[in-house]
Amino acid sequence: MANPLLQFNDKGIYCAAGDFYIDPWKPVDFAVITHAHSDHARGGHKHYLSHHLSRGVLKYRLGEIQLETAGYDEAIYRNGVRISFHPAGHIIGSAQVRVEHKGAVWVVSGDYKTEDDGISVPFEPVKCHTFISECTFGMPVYKWKPPQEVHDDINIWWKRNSEEGRATFIAGYSLGKAQRILQHLDQSIGKVFLHGVIANTHEALESDGIRLPPASRLTPDTNREEVRKGIIICPPSAIGSPWMRKVQPFSFGYCSGWMTLRGARRRMAADRGFVLSDHADWSGLIKAIDATQCECVCLTHGYTASFVRYLRERGYNAHEAHTYYGEEDEPAELVHETGQPADIFLTAESGGNNPDRVLKGEDIQAGDQTGRPAL
Repeated sequence: MANPLLQFNDKGIYCAAGDFYIDPWKPVDFAVITHAHSDHARGGHKHYLSHHLSRGVLKYRLGEIQLETAGYDEAIYRNGVRISFHPAGHIIGSAQVRVEHKGAVWVVSGDYKTEDDGISVPFEPVKCHTFISECTFGMPVYKWKPPQEVHDDINIWWKRNSEEGRATFIAGYSLGKAQRILQHLDQSIGKVFLHGVIANTHEALESDGIRLPPASRLTPDTNREEVRKGIIICPPSAIGSPWMRKVQPFSFGYCSGWMTLRGARRRMAADRGFVLSDHADWSGLIKAIDATQCECVCLTHGYTASFVRYLRERGYNAHEAHTYYGEEDEPAELVHETGQPADIFLTAESGGNNPDRVLKGEDIQAGDQTGRPAL
């Protein structure tokens, strides 16, 4: 039996045939990046390969890096191994990575969602022999409402706050959630303001040609009457900070799939919790995996153990890998902007990945042989 095309080691997901890593968590010579969230795109690599629309945010977050970019479905060859990006629907510029060599096809999902958020290129299933997938919300309790219902709820809440003279803060990750929130706000209610890090992120995205709805950076000189009628999009790390407390009175809402959990809103001290996630829910994960027509599934982060059991009951050759993924924290500059460390709330409920336990190549038996039929 030939060696698996991709293996997990102490640096990340490694392709020996092509001598590259996908989303490595330690410095390597050649890193293929699924998206620009910091748990998948870390500093210190000699060379980066990402999708075109991740260029600006990667350079904003990581500084001057040696970066090569490609479009969706564009083939890049490295030592005879074919690499291509395919839409993941997670955030702007996010991609699944398809790797093909000697008839074997593997796909690394990165993070993904199966619903169209109106701003990211929608998820497209990619047929493969082995699918390396996230399962952040891999439990039946996680079932998302139609996104438009959530966006309508946000606008109704904002409108009521505006009429009652309260400013509205809504928290979501600066890359991904913030743009999704902005895209669906009803700006007839009032003006939209941005925390500085989110404003910087928008500028980075716009440098790659992304067009976003109008919004203004919140500064000490911003008209306070407009702020009280408006809505401020802020990152999780701004919650409870002196920056936030300068605007009084206000109502605070939090957008996350974790708002499904009882007590999550209380722990975040939020007035409102909106179940809005950039990850697939339980049914979305199942549909995505089934659509790949894969033989083997490897789960990288989330509720991996329970979801592996479920997949095995359905006949999949399924395994879990313990990785450093699952902490979509904000850039380090947030500590300077807010005076608080980056939010790590998500990891408490994510399934407790242990990066010291590494899945070995021999643990994956399907999808690692040559002579496979073309997909």
